Amino acid sequence: MKKTVSTSLAFLIAVMALFSFSIPAYAAGYYVHDPMANPKAAADIVVNPNAVYGYSPDPDSPRLGVYAQYDWSDKAFVAKMRQEREEYHESVKELYQIKEKMQAEGKSVEEIAKAVSDRRNEIRLECYKNDPEGLAKLKESNLKTFGNENGGTPEYFYKKYGSWETVIEKAFSTNAGADACLGLYDKYYDTYIIDSNTNQSTTGSISPSTSPAKPDNKPATADSSKTSPKTGDESIAVILTGLVMTSAVVIGVATLKNRNE
Repeated sequence: MKKTVSTSLAFLIAVMALFSFSIPAYAAGYYVHDPMANPKAAADIVVNPNAVYGYSPDPDSPRLGVYAQYDWSDKAFVAKMRQEREEYHESVKELYQIKEKMQAEGKSVEEIAKAVSDRRNEIRLECYKNDPEGLAKLKESNLKTFGNENGGTPEYFYKKYGSWETVIEKAFSTNAGADACLGLYDKYYDTYIIDSNTNQSTTGSISPSTSPAKPDNKPATADSSKTSPKTGDESIAVILTGLVMTSAVVIGVATLKNRNE
């Protein structure tokens, strides 16, 4: 009888292990493109089944860690943050206008890079004009990441990438991990920098680092086709739950028989 109980326990442990390994794929069901397959997004977020969109900031992330303390299962909070981030994405269109105007004026690539990079930082700070706490978090994140509370300077990015063209690209880019936490990963997927070593895109704040798509040609949102862990993947949850319950019943019956004997 002890052997029966041991076997049942081993089966339950195996099922629970299977369930734990399935969690990342389960959370990835929120999107057509898997954020965890994007190295830079994965560096900033963790799979969180309780979060509204299946992901939350990684406490150890230099960029998003300061936002991990918030409750990402709070729908009202996430909705507010999502709206603010959408407004940020919309405001980035101004950078295209600056770039095109300066190009028409014959400005150099370096001059354009410095202008759009500086304005990008200003836009991000302006997003928090009515949110002192959020502004403090952003500046803390900037300080940890760039050594400058206002964000990475054009010179910082030039030293890092060695190209003013790349500095311009970085000015138009967005943080993929932040978008994943806010249900926007698919919508802005085509705006992330593509890493040649992966089929997924890469980048690097909740309020708000890519070969930018034209503002009027942003990729369509995948909201209508995405599979949510709470809907489309229900069959997986049902199967796993059933296995766990079956294991529990087997163990219970075996234990009861052992006591009666």
